[in-house]
Amino acid sequence: MSKQDLNGGASGPAAGEKSGERFSSLGFIMSAIGSAIGLGNLWKFPYITGIYGGAAFVLLFIICLIIVGMPVLLAEMAIGRAGRGNASTSFLNLSGSKRWSFFGFLGVFGSFMITSFYSVIAGWTLHYALSSFTGALYKGTDYAVQFQTFTSGYSPIAWQFLILGLSGWVIARGVSGGIEKFNKVLIPALAVVLLILMARALTLPGAGAGIEFFLKPDFSKLTGESALVALGQAFFSMSVGMGVMITYGSYVKKEQSLGKATVAVTGGNLLYALIAGLIVFPTTFSFGLEPAQGPGLVFVVLPAAFSSMPLGAAFGGLFFILLAIAAFTSILSLLEVPVAFAMDRWKWSRLKATSWTTAVCFIVGVPSALSVGGVLSNFKIGGKTVFDSLDFVTSNILLPIGGLVVTLFIAYASKRAMEEAGLKGTLLRVWVFLLRIVIPPLIVLIFLYSVGIIS
Repeated sequence: MSKQDLNGGASGPAAGEKSGERFSSLGFIMSAIGSAIGLGNLWKFPYITGIYGGAAFVLLFIICLIIVGMPVLLAEMAIGRAGRGNASTSFLNLSGSKRWSFFGFLGVFGSFMITSFYSVIAGWTLHYALSSFTGALYKGTDYAVQFQTFTSGYSPIAWQFLILGLSGWVIARGVSGGIEKFNKVLIPALAVVLLILMARALTLPGAGAGIEFFLKPDFSKLTGESALVALGQAFFSMSVGMGVMITYGSYVKKEQSLGKATVAVTGGNLLYALIAGLIVFPTTFSFGLEPAQGPGLVFVVLPAAFSSMPLGAAFGGLFFILLAIAAFTSILSLLEVPVAFAMDRWKWSRLKATSWTTAVCFIVGVPSALSVGGVLSNFKIGGKTVFDSLDFVTSNILLPIGGLVVTLFIAYASKRAMEEAGLKGTLLRVWVFLLRIVIPPLIVLIFLYSVGIIS
């Protein structure tokens, strides 16, 4: 037996192989779309589009999505299916090097930490959905104060616990019986809610101004900063750099076309983001609200619009349910990354790995829940709250590093993973050229901009 075998090398089966866990073709695409569609599409994308000029930014985002997002997404899925392991073991199985495995582990760690604070935001959306349906959200008119009052208490912890508990329950049921099964229900449900809300938004008085802002390009508003923001959004919105697509790729059957899956996931991701814009901008313009409001657009500006709308409590509730579903499908994929690692590394059962990972993730996330206006709001790490610090480190440091490692690994270190992508001829040459020459410096630019070294 070789040293590589002893370290979990190429001949060692992954946790998914040992348990026979596999996605169906449709289930994989649905689950991958669910991972990519999160608050980044339905919350961040609309507000940064508002900040950076509307439709011209959307076009720039689409270009960046094709140049950066799609190639890295395909690379991660290819590494996962070729390596047949978790986000760390796949690198080891393909290279036999613990150095590559360590960089893969950074993705596992990043997914775990992102889940710890992302579940806090997901809890907020559930709370707002319930408050909207019951009408409690609209009893006052100062929605900024309402948000501050809610986040300053201890109830966000309970909502975070509920989100993680539900996520753990689904993941414990397995890949096909849990993650795939629920994504097959949640993603179509998400589409239905999106279309209902879009139809309502587009029929509001004055909605045309919002549609024009979103869909009519004004290239004079594009700047170097908007290009960097579009590049970063294209990278982060695809769930790359955090080990998710490597882990999901390890559950993909050999007959599944990774190229077609990449196109489907990217198309679904973009479509959901565009529909979100056609909800947010017609609504904000119809009621004379400011679209460039940052994160407050969702929890402060839009509730004001819903309060003035016929059946606004119902439509507001649907909107926050939409956000909750999007966040939940992303958390399923994020949480699966450390669960798969624990199953491989310590040979735990799926139930034990899920229980421990979810419990520890909740404990780690409590300080984040208490730092957004709560008792830990004055505790700073480098001038940032616990929540903001975790967000900054994972999003701006760990994810770009993870994406760069994936790009360099498949471009230079693993011919086997490159072949797994299934590309031929011109498509293969273009993909390899992007991975070797174009994408690495662009990811470095994303990193330098994200940490504030360039602006």
